Amino acid sequence: MMKAAAFASFGGPEVMKLMDLPEPAAGPGQVRVRVKAAGVQHFDTGVRSGQYPGNVEVRFPQIPGNEFAGVIDQVGEGVTGFRVGDEVLGFGTLNCYAEYVAVSADQIVHKPQSMPWTVAGGLSGNGQGAHMGLKAIGVNAGDTILIHGAAGMLGSIAVQLAKAWGAGAVIGTASERNHDYLRSLGAIPVTYGDGLVERVRAIAPDGVDAAFDAAGGAEAVLASLELVRDRSRFCTFVAPELIERYGLAVVRPERSAARLAELAELYAQGKLRIPIRQTFPLEQAAEAHRLIETRGGRGKIVLTID
Repeated sequence: MMKAAAFASFGGPEVMKLMDLPEPAAGPGQVRVRVKAAGVQHFDTGVRSGQYPGNVEVRFPQIPGNEFAGVIDQVGEGVTGFRVGDEVLGFGTLNCYAEYVAVSADQIVHKPQSMPWTVAGGLSGNGQGAHMGLKAIGVNAGDTILIHGAAGMLGSIAVQLAKAWGAGAVIGTASERNHDYLRSLGAIPVTYGDGLVERVRAIAPDGVDAAFDAAGGAEAVLASLELVRDRSRFCTFVAPELIERYGLAVVRPERSAARLAELAELYAQGKLRIPIRQTFPLEQAAEAHRLIETRGGRGKIVLTID
């Protein structure tokens, strides 16, 4: 048996409990990882509350979590390139808030030596999301990019990736208290609210080449429609109902080890920063869910497992 944070019914954060559950085993093509850290995401809270089950099959008691880092302790038949003792980070759909997780070997990459466990455990979700979004809107060298919600984890990774890929000006919307942080990432900060279009045009008189929405709200979307020259180069992660209506870019959920390896390499090169907002032990997963549901603050929330 292993310790895991799981829920036996849909509900608020209080349904998250520390449980003793059966350990998984590495099957053919899989590895089992002794988890050291697991990132906390809004997707996890949606699954827990029953709001985002979609095509995710929930079986009670259900362990949430879709990103992790740890040490391989079992290698299944047919796996090459990994061995027991390797330090790795990876992704799944569920089951990562636990002492052990078993995943396909094509869902992990080697952890850079310089990367702390907390960063490794929380890199995949927002990191791959930002990567997929920027690829969907075709960020090119010299482009001027507008990123809404740029101080959040998804937005701040998008800022850094756009800069690493050669974008010219990266304009980030955020509250004023986060402007210095955005400047430290290489973005030009602008505030939300009335006059947003005019503030962006003061920086980019001809508008922007592409837009990336990690904040949501009609204001951000409508402002972007005025500013971006090609609507197919505008994506939103938080207003899916507007994608078809306005002809926005579709971000396909195609996570891969190749994407994750690129992110890990950028971190190792010093081109990607992942600030940690707060860590919680596994038994305090409910508190981690309460914190992320406030939608305030900056940085990644991570569960740590001894």
